[in-house]
Amino acid sequence: MADKGNSPMRRKERKEKEFTEMTEEMKKEGQRTVDNGELSSGEAVNNGAVAISQNGDFQVEPTELPPFEIITGDRIDPFVFKFQFKNVEYSSGRNKTFLCYLVDKGNTADGLLRGYLEDEHTGSHAEEVFFIQCLPHYDPTLKYTVTWYVSSSPCSACAAKIAEVLKARKNVKLSIFAARLFEWEEVEIQAGLKALHAAGCKLRVMKPLDFSYTWDTFVENEEQPLNLWEDCKENYEYYHEKLSDILQ
Repeated sequence: MADKGNSPMRRKERKEKEFTEMTEEMKKEGQRTVDNGELSSGEAVNNGAVAISQNGDFQVEPTELPPFEIITGDRIDPFVFKFQFKNVEYSSGRNKTFLCYLVDKGNTADGLLRGYLEDEHTGSHAEEVFFIQCLPHYDPTLKYTVTWYVSSSPCSACAAKIAEVLKARKNVKLSIFAARLFEWEEVEIQAGLKALHAAGCKLRVMKPLDFSYTWDTFVENEEQPLNLWEDCKENYEYYHEKLSDILQ
């Protein structure tokens, strides 16, 4: 990503925008909504920047990842994390995907790779960009163990692309822990989750302990523990039941 995307001025603009969005949403939280601001699966297909070849390689045009659409970093702002990863049922205003990742390449000198991606849903989604920016030099001789902690589960277009990658790259083992299920009632979303599961992806809903782990590992927490929201466990059980019903 271009360095200017992480300039102080750009970060300030993003923070101000996010604060405004979060403030407005907090006024509305608890109200039912039918539109969480994310792209529909059809829009995701039309705006999808990535094509996958038969061997699982991503083919990207230079113009498909313009500046500022994908933000990368080491640790997330704590206020942003508490808002974006909150496992509420109706996620109005949370129109981004935050993807925290761990990558173990096995017996290599690289060690454990860690970081996060944040998309603004104006182009490529974080899930597909991960394979371009975080695993740009795929080695078929290595064994990749990849773990994602995401603010919401993939849309149908991303799920289909990830499933294709996992089928083509048998040495990549992916586990996805999602704070929320994105539009889980939609038939195409359920089909995408099933396709991921069939391709060998381990799909889980984040438990309270997973939120604490993600907070400790990926957030600028200043060594302060995460105080979980009151209905965190109840919401986890709700989403866990829905995911189990989809994948059974």
